[in-house]
Amino acid sequence: MTTAMAISSPISSPISWAARYRRYLPPLLLLAIWQVGASLDLFPTRTLASPLMIADTFFGLISSGELLKHLVVSLGRVAAGLSIGVVVGGTLALITGLSRAGEDLLDASLQMLRTLPFLALVPLFILWFGIGETPKVALVALGTTFPIYLTLFAGIRGVDAKLIEAGHTLDLSHSEIIRHIVLPGALPSALVGLRYAFGVAWLSLVVAEQINAESGIGYLVMTARDFLRTDIILVGLIVYALLGLSADQIVRTLERRVLAWRPSILKD
Repeated sequence: MTTAMAISSPISSPISWAARYRRYLPPLLLLAIWQVGASLDLFPTRTLASPLMIADTFFGLISSGELLKHLVVSLGRVAAGLSIGVVVGGTLALITGLSRAGEDLLDASLQMLRTLPFLALVPLFILWFGIGETPKVALVALGTTFPIYLTLFAGIRGVDAKLIEAGHTLDLSHSEIIRHIVLPGALPSALVGLRYAFGVAWLSLVVAEQINAESGIGYLVMTARDFLRTDIILVGLIVYALLGLSADQIVRTLERRVLAWRPSILKD
């Protein structure tokens, strides 16, 4: 048996390596075609910068400190807006999810607000809050409130009724049932909402940083557009994509830790 395993391991190892990394081959092939096309002037660099130009610009912005400066500003706006959205959306979900009276009072109005295209509210936000940091943060907060609200509300209402009955059987108080049964049962849905809210936060920020901004990744992209610097525009888009991926990975890691009791969570 040991001999068979020893013989099979060198054969299976290249196969495992190929299976692990083959998912990266299509994007690498696409980058190669893109670079070759740009080198042959099939893709004008004035319209679409080549991957090598983008990489050179990316490292240039990092070495000069300009990218870091704009990144810190954008992260601060997202952090502030997302924090407000989580608090407001979570509070509203608790009120409507745990109380029929709260649902009757608030849910209809929230559903109407949710269907409004919040990016179209930019002119009103400028009128109400001016052109400083407040409308930028408010736009991110508004965009992230509803994913948190909807998913947490659905999670609370989706808790198994048998678990609540078991809590009553064990003579748990109403607050204990909420704390030990309802909220832990709604946590998976809330974390899904948080992942969605991160994506909406970056989308909101792109628009928010067009409101008389003097810094931020969105400002960097808009300034590059005026000078037809497609390399800087693509660097900004790549940064947004990496930030979104990083935020999603953080929430996924959090899921693995706080939901370790769930049998559906895969272990490495």
